[in-house]
Amino acid sequence: MIATNLKIKDGVLEFAGFSTPALARKYGTPLYLMDEQRIRDNCRMYQKAMTEFFGEKALTLYASKALCFKRMYEIVSDEGLGIDVVSSGEVHTAAKAGFPMEKAFFHGNNKTDEDIAFAMDRGVGYFVVDNVEELYAIEHIAERKGVTQKCLLRVTPGIDPHTYDAVATGKVDSKFGVPIETGQAEEFYNYAAALPHLEIVGLHCHVGSMVFDEDVYERTAQIMLEFMAKLHDKYGFVTQFLDLGGGYGVRYRESEGVVDIAYRISALADFMKELAAQLNIPFPAVLLEPGRSIVADAGLTMYTVGSVKRIKGYKNYVSVDGGMTDNPRYALYRSQYTVFAPERMEAPPTLHCDVVGRCCESDDIIQPDVWLPELRRGDLLAVCTTGAYNYAMASHYNRIPNAPIVMLSSKGASVAVKRETLDQMIKNDA
Repeated sequence: MIATNLKIKDGVLEFAGFSTPALARKYGTPLYLMDEQRIRDNCRMYQKAMTEFFGEKALTLYASKALCFKRMYEIVSDEGLGIDVVSSGEVHTAAKAGFPMEKAFFHGNNKTDEDIAFAMDRGVGYFVVDNVEELYAIEHIAERKGVTQKCLLRVTPGIDPHTYDAVATGKVDSKFGVPIETGQAEEFYNYAAALPHLEIVGLHCHVGSMVFDEDVYERTAQIMLEFMAKLHDKYGFVTQFLDLGGGYGVRYRESEGVVDIAYRISALADFMKELAAQLNIPFPAVLLEPGRSIVADAGLTMYTVGSVKRIKGYKNYVSVDGGMTDNPRYALYRSQYTVFAPERMEAPPTLHCDVVGRCCESDDIIQPDVWLPELRRGDLLAVCTTGAYNYAMASHYNRIPNAPIVMLSSKGASVAVKRETLDQMIKNDA
């Protein structure tokens, strides 16, 4: 199976030890299922590797954008991780969940004055500053509030991570950060260092998502450490924190490889320590920001088949009761998924089809070119590895309400996010 939390018992798909058809019958579809133990195991793997290889000051930050709701922050807090947040909405959700906000890092390329003030009022520990205009905005608001705000400066190392362009963020011409290559990052530091209400404690970069190439982080770290050495030698600046962002890839299909993340962290630490020694600079506290690789394989989505359309000589379509409203990733990125008929796991796959959604949109596709057993209206489908960027990117297109999230643990199944009702969907209509 594509993941160890998937099993077949008596021809039925189990996820995290639960019968997926039984859960679909109890909670309805579309339905997001989340494996709490898998989330915890992934958090522990990261933090163990980070502290073992980078030292006790190293910290894993959960990237909230991958999946954000109150229970996620409770779990992440239990496991001792920090978080990165990118909006007032994520800040608010984390604070309401009781997350220790001094371990929150506020990202984003266009923080409004309202966002900045809101985050400061809730005790967000660190701002990751994207640009010069934002520097001055944070300075003015910090002065007004009578605080000194800890900040990291986001710079772009000019790395091509060989991922899909829409999820590559570390190139020179990215909308994020200030480029090192053009000399602007050095100017950025000088502007920041002169501001009395900002404490510049480190540097941040992020090269992109779904990184499988072994040398991407090493290439990034080399550029960042050399830039740190330049600031150290020229201005006496000691980088306390170096945040290398997130982006390790995950396995969506059997044919894809598996990243040994702990091994990669070990190799990266060896590389960075040797280079820092050569450059004669203090070794910083290293941060990583995984999101996808913490929650992706902890998620599975259940659907009910509405129709099986057979166009003779052309194609077959299996339509489900969800679609791009609960998973827009195929429409956006042509993302690959594994699809099962969870009640017929041992039946022969004789139906070649595209699994499509219910939206009035031709590109509302969950996954094309899938082989499944023969299906009919009312049968169930399960789509695997949907924990990241599915619920997080859900929409109300065609006025379809959001699906619920059910958390699975040793204590049983519990609703973590309720199914949205039609009345809740229109509550803000005037």
